[in-house]
Amino acid sequence: MKHGKRYQSAMALLEPERTYSLDEAIEKMKAGATSSFDETAEVSMNLGIKASSVIVRGTCALPHGTGKTIRILAFAKGAGASDAEAAGADYVGGDDLAAKIRDGWLDFDKVVATPDMMSVVGKLGKVLGPRGLMPSPKAGTVTKNISGVIADLKKGLVEFRSDRHGTIHTSFGKASFDASALKENLVSMIKSIVEHQPEEGVKGRFIKKVAISSTMGPGIVLDLSEVTEIAEQMD
Repeated sequence: MKHGKRYQSAMALLEPERTYSLDEAIEKMKAGATSSFDETAEVSMNLGIKASSVIVRGTCALPHGTGKTIRILAFAKGAGASDAEAAGADYVGGDDLAAKIRDGWLDFDKVVATPDMMSVVGKLGKVLGPRGLMPSPKAGTVTKNISGVIADLKKGLVEFRSDRHGTIHTSFGKASFDASALKENLVSMIKSIVEHQPEEGVKGRFIKKVAISSTMGPGIVLDLSEVTEIAEQMD
């Protein structure tokens, strides 16, 4: 694959085969994020799990947010709908919103629902599921406390889920954030993923490799010993 000049310039900041401390990696990532838009800071974590039978998923409340305005759709009725509106949901409804979605409307970033609305939401699985928008009790997006979840999402609650290769790929802020804010967000994400380590299905080391990058930049591999030290602080 051929890469552009910006990517090549970012690659020139890195030493081949070297791993970096969190501070160094974030510095390199920020220096290489030279696009005209504010690039997203992303992390990829390869886990030592039996990916065919184990899924690691959960949420992380980033202390400094995501830097992105989140459009939230809430399936709720009655008091739940009132709570969702008061919490700042952009769209609140039931069958009316489901009909719009079936017609192709997808102008939202997150979907939350109260449990009594899952009979409506469940019929949208084929539309929302492949796009990662299907609300789920495990992710905390199907809840009676819909106002609390909406507030957390607005502040910077990020969902993560391992793929069929046992890798979690998610964001932890924007390249324009201060380095200290990015580090705090990244540490929080690492800790959240470790908190969701399954009791079974782990093969050897749980965290095998971690790399960060900006949207248009190359992957910067983190020093695994520092990542492991962060994980061990959870014990």
